[in-house]
Amino acid sequence: MLTNHAKLMHFFDVAKEVTGRKKLQKMIFILQKCKVPFEEKYQFHFYGPYSEELTLRTEELCNLGFIDEVKEDKSNYYQYNYTITENGKEFLEQFTLNMPEIEGKVELLKNRSSRFLELVSTMLYFDNQSRDEIVEKVHTVKPKQNFTEDEVKEAWEFIDDLKQSPLN
Repeated sequence: MLTNHAKLMHFFDVAKEVTGRKKLQKMIFILQKCKVPFEEKYQFHFYGPYSEELTLRTEELCNLGFIDEVKEDKSNYYQYNYTITENGKEFLEQFTLNMPEIEGKVELLKNRSSRFLELVSTMLYFDNQSRDEIVEKVHTVKPKQNFTEDEVKEAWEFIDDLKQSPLN
């Protein structure tokens, strides 16, 4: 049980800071699709792939004082920022994790907007279909997002780059 918590802690340790619950969900899902051994189960939700397990695990880590969650008021919504605490780092040191190096991939994901990661994760959610079918599916399940051809093209390039960079 704690191994999955430790894997998530490792992610937070590498990421240093993650801004937004949606972004956190998408980052873990995309890493999972890149063969990083996160085990959270995902289903399709309003903003794309969503894991209740990830939400609960993150809450548990916050309650244990291993992850710090700061709620920021952004006038018409709240944004949550996550960082690993000193207690979290000490907890992580107690574990021997067999995790690939994810620093490069995490950095690529952190530098993207949650809207872009929503598009990428949605495309990856349907990755058992052809590219044309995936694009059609994205426009069907996300009509209000109005993703442009350029955004979709950029997302395909991003996915290809992510999948080509090896995990060590």
